[in-house]
Amino acid sequence: MKQLSLSVALAAALLAACQAQAPAPAPHDGKAAPAAASAAFHPGIDAGDFAAHVRALASDAFEGRAPGSVGEDRSVAYLEAQFKRLGLKPGNGDSYFQTVPMVETVADENVALTLDVAGKPRALEFGTDMVVGTRTGQPDVRLDRSDLVFVGYGVNAPELHWNDYAGVDVKGKTVVMFVNDPGFHQQDPALFEGNRMTYYGRWTYKFEEAARQGAAAALIVHDTEGASYGWEVVRNSWSGAQFDLRVADDPAPRVRVQGWISGDAARSLFAALGQNLDALYAAAGKRGFKAMPLDAKASIDLRSRISEKSSRNVIARLDGTTRPDEAIVYMAHWDHLGKHGHEADEHGAATTAANAADDTIYNGAIDNATGVAGILEIAEAFAQQTPRPERSLVFLAPTLEESGLLGSRYYVAHPVVPLAKTVAVINLDAMPVIGQARDMTVVGFGSSQLEDLLRPIAQQQGRTLHAEATPEDGFYFRSDHFNFARAGVPALYAKGGDDLVDGGTTAGRLAQVDYRDHRYHKPSDEYDPAWKLEGVIQDLDALYGVGRELAGSAQWPRWYDGNAFRATQDKLRAASDK
Repeated sequence: MKQLSLSVALAAALLAACQAQAPAPAPHDGKAAPAAASAAFHPGIDAGDFAAHVRALASDAFEGRAPGSVGEDRSVAYLEAQFKRLGLKPGNGDSYFQTVPMVETVADENVALTLDVAGKPRALEFGTDMVVGTRTGQPDVRLDRSDLVFVGYGVNAPELHWNDYAGVDVKGKTVVMFVNDPGFHQQDPALFEGNRMTYYGRWTYKFEEAARQGAAAALIVHDTEGASYGWEVVRNSWSGAQFDLRVADDPAPRVRVQGWISGDAARSLFAALGQNLDALYAAAGKRGFKAMPLDAKASIDLRSRISEKSSRNVIARLDGTTRPDEAIVYMAHWDHLGKHGHEADEHGAATTAANAADDTIYNGAIDNATGVAGILEIAEAFAQQTPRPERSLVFLAPTLEESGLLGSRYYVAHPVVPLAKTVAVINLDAMPVIGQARDMTVVGFGSSQLEDLLRPIAQQQGRTLHAEATPEDGFYFRSDHFNFARAGVPALYAKGGDDLVDGGTTAGRLAQVDYRDHRYHKPSDEYDPAWKLEGVIQDLDALYGVGRELAGSAQWPRWYDGNAFRATQDKLRAASDK
């Protein structure tokens, strides 16, 4: 009965969301679920249902789920219909939606960044040599012969006795810097956290710090290993519509122009100044590095189309029976990159006929239709659970993750459950669909007691926990749980590991690299019926188990001693106890 009713509900939801513009997901055929699914921790978690949700959300009819587009309307309508089907209450008063005011900025991609390098002009082309944009909300932003300063990694970390801005005034200037941390490029475990990226290595931090230092513009030098993705990902992510919170909702300082320059463009630029890029990596990675004013100036007339719009977080709630004021949050961002590659009209329809055959839809099947499907399946498990949870469950699908974790940032500033009453956050993002694994990856491993809850559940599944294979990629800072973590709320971001039952770590690593290189933030991230879903169903079972334990007890998990967020949590708990 469950499969029949779900198939009808999915078809109705997709029909309503898409206004009959796309086929409904195929009904589950009633065949036996994969082994992991049939042995599920809770029967509400089902591989066929998971696949149907992903297939719907990642269909072309949703046009890549861009905030502020028709794809948003269809995505949030779909989620609302599913939460209603499960019998969950609206999470934001009488609404399933939380409005997130935002600014949409579309830069003119014909713009050139003109450099005067040792008295000789040099133009950097948008998309090929650089990508730039503005967060100011201004339609016309100009730089007129702004002095360039190389500031190493652009890091000011007093607790690590490191300040790339020491002794240099960058007010009104353009700073150029490397991505990631000194420890990564130097492979020195004594620098920062060695190969493991800290928040100082993230591009978001670097632009924030440049603004605090008074810079007019900031440019990050791209390298594939340091960024953990190629130039194509940068170009795709920074082209088309860009979104931000309004200055009124996020008053932190912002540079007037921010962006990236390609590694080749940077190497050529520094060579023209008599500098070797490799030697600069070595110099910037040593203690005592001093920022270098460059014999170069930057000019740009950046014209952008600015629109004040809004997007929506989607929130549903299942009230607890005895402690409904305390909540566990499951979250997965619904947004992706939308449809771009050439100009489109307000309905997302292409206006360039010559490109009509091109695939310009960034479907975002793995990133992050899998996560959204996951929280829907976990929500169904809790809705069916007997006895009912003692604490409340909140299911949050934030927007604007791809634009810098903005939807979750807005929620943390305007929570529907006070943060002091938020027991924990469990984040699902880009779930692996490559088969069963003997392990689980905990991104940011060694952070909180949530791992102590997950470990015995994983052991029951015959799995072990470990850190991510590439801590230099900084995944802990690249998904929505990070905003909760910074606010002190314990956060778990875990998923299937690389040691596959079929093929071991070699097969697992190859599958992860294949996704990163060929699908991540590309139109090719589409639903594939050949996916192996046994592993992701085990992941959902395990993550449901953590929430079930918390929702049925009075325990408050803590950040481990020494964790950077422990003190903030202590303040939250102290305020709650007053």
